[in-house]
Amino acid sequence: MSKKQKLELTWIGKENRLKLEPRILLEDPMKSYHAKHRVTDGDIFDNQLIFGDNLLALKALEAEFAGKVKCVFIDPPYNTGSAFTHYDDGVEHSIWLSLMRDRLEIIRRLLSEDGSLWITIDDNEAHYLKVMCDEVFGRANFVANVIWEKSDSPRMDAEYFSARHDHILVFAKELLSLKLNKTQQSDDDLPGHYDKTDEEGRRYYLKPLRAMGQADRRVDRPSMFFPLTAPDGSQVLPRKQDGSDGRWRWGNEKVEQEAQRIEWVKGRNDWTPYFRIFADMQAGRPPETIWFHGDVGSNRTSKAEVKGLFPDQTAFGTPKPEGLLHRVMGIATNPNDLVLDSFAGSGTTGAVAHKMGRRWIMVELGEHCHTHIIPRLQKVIDGEDKGGISEAVNWQGGGGFRYYKLAPSLLRQDAYGQWVINKEYNAEMLAQALCKLEGFTYSPSDAHYWMHGHSTERDFIYVTTANLNHEQLQALNDEVGGFCSTPSLTPTLSRGEREPNGGTLLVLCTAFRGRGDYPNLTIKKIPKQVLSRCEWGHDDYSLQVENLPKAPHPSPLPLAGEGTKAKGRNVNVAQGGLFEEGEA
Repeated sequence: MSKKQKLELTWIGKENRLKLEPRILLEDPMKSYHAKHRVTDGDIFDNQLIFGDNLLALKALEAEFAGKVKCVFIDPPYNTGSAFTHYDDGVEHSIWLSLMRDRLEIIRRLLSEDGSLWITIDDNEAHYLKVMCDEVFGRANFVANVIWEKSDSPRMDAEYFSARHDHILVFAKELLSLKLNKTQQSDDDLPGHYDKTDEEGRRYYLKPLRAMGQADRRVDRPSMFFPLTAPDGSQVLPRKQDGSDGRWRWGNEKVEQEAQRIEWVKGRNDWTPYFRIFADMQAGRPPETIWFHGDVGSNRTSKAEVKGLFPDQTAFGTPKPEGLLHRVMGIATNPNDLVLDSFAGSGTTGAVAHKMGRRWIMVELGEHCHTHIIPRLQKVIDGEDKGGISEAVNWQGGGGFRYYKLAPSLLRQDAYGQWVINKEYNAEMLAQALCKLEGFTYSPSDAHYWMHGHSTERDFIYVTTANLNHEQLQALNDEVGGFCSTPSLTPTLSRGEREPNGGTLLVLCTAFRGRGDYPNLTIKKIPKQVLSRCEWGHDDYSLQVENLPKAPHPSPLPLAGEGTKAKGRNVNVAQGGLFEEGEA
């Protein structure tokens, strides 16, 4: 075969790729929430709760957060039920895999080089999902399949097996860069030789300060042979049992720095110095791949946690217990790291991240974003949430979050079926949206009306709905050409081959008429400039059953001799103003 083969999972429609619109995010200050005062110096206020389709939200986050997310935790739904009665099994699973693949590809771009992805999933799709993740992340970046005991008791009415577990698939962005934290051991798990407790309750054991074993003689490390003062004022030297000169394990400097760890023991003849090794000084133990409900909670635990917060509301689906997220974030993140959950559900990820001092972003499309997540986070911020991990981390409240919703689609079809700029967009929204589409950082200048964003120190973008004439374009060209924001830097060319006199400017306008050369400008018309970039007007790519595409029906083949007729539509040519070519 001429085509190079590879190992991969295939499914119906895998080759179909979406052209997502990178929406902008609009804050609603009325739904944002912050503590009335700072509780600690570590309070975090710039967390984000986004209401909207999570695939569009992930795309919206990509420009700002690519390579910045340390940990992604997702609990994707698979609530197909009987909605697929008109599909065969292959189509049902194919739709789910395509929707997940599109999300995972963006998630991978959002992860930092040392970041990791954690996905909870049941047996229905776990193994297909694992193979697909191998393809998206690379099989070498698979870390582990954790088994979580989600049920604390068997189902006696199960027909075949009583399912007690879910999977947590763990993938690294780059395995060689991944550094996971080890888990701390409880006192009950400590080895028996940690047989002492200090005045603060820390468990420890003693080890002789005199070196024992290889290279334990004075001649091996002469600088480590010196006297120490015992509690009775006597001078003690590191003598070996045969009376010869030995040496200490520590040098003079460390003895002074770690004096509080030295403990003297009085023997029959003289004093002997030991040093304390505390249990909490150890690196802990590597995380294991079986997590029992007694350690991280079960479905029953999580429902009780939510019920404790909202006693008058019906228990929320199948939320995850805070102990489970506490374990994940304890392994995968450190304080102030950024955590993302694009299937927020009841908001457990954000609640736990907040209590643990991690920054967080959550995305949720369902109305429970308002009925469950916001009230839950408000209780966390106000210090009123005493359940979950609050006691374990001594949570007292503080911090806050900003609430965002996805902006509507930038383009819409008018009464004649032509794509025009959405009337809901004001000038600021339009400039911000087009900056994102063109790869510019939105940063409007107070000093220069034409500077709406930049891609480099010299390359800028100007967005206007005006019809620009030659005089306006020439004035723009001259001003941009004479502009030099950083004189010491060599101009960076981002478009074309010519070298500008000063800056370069991408001008996006509804129409223009020019009659000259503008060497510092690149002029494009909107919406024509962006018309083919995205799927406009598509607001919902969710995995909810009611939003999935209808079952495909085979198209009848034309009869012999018949051609294919194109479906025409009436177009009013008077509406073509936004698509006219400007004069050169």
